[in-house]
Amino acid sequence: MSSDNTTTGQHGRKPRVAVVFGGRSSEHGISVVTAGAVMRAIDRSKYEVLPIGITADGRWALTADDPERMAIADRQVPQVEQLVESDTGSVVLPVGGGESRDVVYAEPGQVPKALGEVDVVFPMLHGPYGEDGTLQGMLDLAGVPYVGSGVLASSVGMDKEYMKRVFISFGLPVGPYVVVRPREWDNDQAAARKKIVDFAGDHGWPVFVKPARAGSSFGITKVDDLAGLDEAIAEARRHDPKIIVESLLTGREIECGVLEFEDGPRASLPAWIPPVQSHDFYDFEAKYIDSASGVVPAPISAEETAKVQELAVAAFEAASCEGLVRADFFLTDEGEFVINEINTMPGFTPISMYPRMWEASGVSYPELVDKLIQAALRRPTGLR
Repeated sequence: MSSDNTTTGQHGRKPRVAVVFGGRSSEHGISVVTAGAVMRAIDRSKYEVLPIGITADGRWALTADDPERMAIADRQVPQVEQLVESDTGSVVLPVGGGESRDVVYAEPGQVPKALGEVDVVFPMLHGPYGEDGTLQGMLDLAGVPYVGSGVLASSVGMDKEYMKRVFISFGLPVGPYVVVRPREWDNDQAAARKKIVDFAGDHGWPVFVKPARAGSSFGITKVDDLAGLDEAIAEARRHDPKIIVESLLTGREIECGVLEFEDGPRASLPAWIPPVQSHDFYDFEAKYIDSASGVVPAPISAEETAKVQELAVAAFEAASCEGLVRADFFLTDEGEFVINEINTMPGFTPISMYPRMWEASGVSYPELVDKLIQAALRRPTGLR
């Protein structure tokens, strides 16, 4: 791709941004909400926008360019199917990595229709089948640039076990955890259950039982004792056959955003996520429905701010991330930071913590969207 595509698309026109959202994961609705916010923020004098929704069963569909219909209403998240109505056609991205980046629209029994070239994809997908490296691999094969991390970092960022393994190998502080893989559970449930009970015996109750590869706090249960364990395992496995169990870390939840600039990644001012009344932890309802508000900047010392910023950038680099990351930490009662996880495509509405942290750091929401698109247009696809 020529270097001037950061300001003009191919053949001298405005760059066309395909905003892809929805998908097959349990975070489908949040993806739609996030995409609507991004579409509202994209400078239409600078970019063309092509909205592409992925239905819950995996069909890629053209949707209306109508961000207002993509917001939470009456405590309900929207679905792609509500935006495509009776449409039965499918959107097909280019394959093979050739010069053409034409997107094609195909309906059963009809001649496929070319929709024009796409210069960059803004993948607002959360969870498996989109944020986990699958979509990123497809776009690399197609030779289409995209916002955010590549295949490896996206995969690492989705799998909490291997994320922690990477962090440990780079010397980053990680809390105690244990993993139960699908084969362990399928072959001997009693032994798998004992593995968790022994972990709780070593580190204490309560523990958090989580799907290993999910987000937005779906499937997470705080378990206070043995009596609640089986139900928590079943709930986690409803989202992912691999589960991870983490010990309780007492302290404050601190988040920090990382954004890739032309000279490398930089960290935002951090945020504090205070305990949410009526919620045991920062779960889905607290994040998205009850509008729990974090405090930006976090009420921590200048030294603690510098330390969490350093750790956030280190986590970004350890996982070979690109574009953006939200890094989540605990600041323990002993004054030490422990990294909980990174999110390679964090919540991205204007009230989400990642944009709010950058707003407080001097980068407005529209500027943030533009910086991410420009970074993607500068970046080659494939090995880099």
